[in-house]
Amino acid sequence: MINVHDILETIRMIQDECLDIRTITMGISLLDCIDSDIDKACDKVYEKITRCAKNLVKVGEDIEKEYGIPIINKRLSVTPIAIVSAACSASPIKFALTMEKAAKACGVNLIGGYSALVQKGFSAGDRRLIESIPEALASTSCVCSSVNVGSTKTGINLDACKIMGGIVKKSAELTVDNQCFGAAKLVVFCNAVEDNPFMAGAFHGVGEPDCIINVGVSGPGVVRSALKKYPDADITGISDVIKKTSYKITRVGQLVGVTASERLGVPFGIVDLSLAPTPAVGDSVAYILEEIGLEKCGACGTTAALALLNDAVKKGGVMACSRIGGLSGAFIPVSEDAGMIAAAECGALAIEKLEAMTAVCSVGLDMICIPGDTTEDVISAIIADEAAIGMVNSKTTAVRIIPAIGMKEGDVLDWGGLFGKGPVMRVNTYSPSKFINRGGQIPAPLHSLKN
Repeated sequence: MINVHDILETIRMIQDECLDIRTITMGISLLDCIDSDIDKACDKVYEKITRCAKNLVKVGEDIEKEYGIPIINKRLSVTPIAIVSAACSASPIKFALTMEKAAKACGVNLIGGYSALVQKGFSAGDRRLIESIPEALASTSCVCSSVNVGSTKTGINLDACKIMGGIVKKSAELTVDNQCFGAAKLVVFCNAVEDNPFMAGAFHGVGEPDCIINVGVSGPGVVRSALKKYPDADITGISDVIKKTSYKITRVGQLVGVTASERLGVPFGIVDLSLAPTPAVGDSVAYILEEIGLEKCGACGTTAALALLNDAVKKGGVMACSRIGGLSGAFIPVSEDAGMIAAAECGALAIEKLEAMTAVCSVGLDMICIPGDTTEDVISAIIADEAAIGMVNSKTTAVRIIPAIGMKEGDVLDWGGLFGKGPVMRVNTYSPSKFINRGGQIPAPLHSLKN
């Protein structure tokens, strides 16, 4: 039976509280495109992407019109290109250019999968791809890249952490004329998941179907609005409110995912429950934490409040959807969250506090601008620290930091749109070089031995 109250409530959430579907992401396997001739392989990649995704944008737009639900992004993810390009001896840059061409032909916002999985070591294809990342990101506007350097099962590849410090820095340097945007399209993971619909870390895992639809929801503004109605609730009551609100948000994601799947003739994968903020006023995870009772995000108690939020979002959402996956929780990207931006600008929020928050949130150190003179070894050590949190806690963590070339603490990089703007934050500059340059593999924790 249709409940008129529920319909009106959903309309209000969309119109007044920034409820939207952040992305529908089509994952496409490119394993059948592998060829030792790079030109033939790229031709196969282009043909398959454009064939599978030719109607993705249209279907998304049709669903928006019919249901009145904003779908902000339509995206693609593909098999990690390091795997696809391994049979070719040439530079994988051609694959990045092919991905860009195919993405534009399909009309999508972004395409992810210029990726490598090196948590336990490198193949020749991995090395070539990683070395090409800065040029690939500088040469394209839609292509996103990710590298997985660790996992709970394998430990952390410290050699990969060292290399990625230089890759992040060079990606920023090659795009200095575009606000160092190359680094904003690059994520370094520990425990990367195969069905993540969010950029820049999305790739289509080898255990996934040939083609699939994954959905990422949003809704921080809806959660904050719900909490405003209960100013005197105890913390258990706050958790219940978040759970009930998360359920409603996730039902919208389930509807969009199933409908898109049916119309595209592609299996429905998962709904990622992550509360994805935007720079829009009110659409902020930081503001939720402040609504719970913090004077400013970053104050003592922030980590505990975020743990409560993350847990309640998952508990509420899991009952509302047939398949939950991706990252699922609460994102804390600084540049993409108006409240995080404000907290960083006034000094309430530092990188050290953000690192503590990543132990309980959805991902990690996300969209953080750091001084342009930060050394490669310091960047590598930040990656290693974050990977260690993910490895020990059996969760996905990530680093997406942007060295603001030529800028110092207090300056601002501004990309506009969903990427927002990032205040350059202070970084501890004491040297970790001896540690990073030891190389080798940080062993997996004892609890990895679960078999």
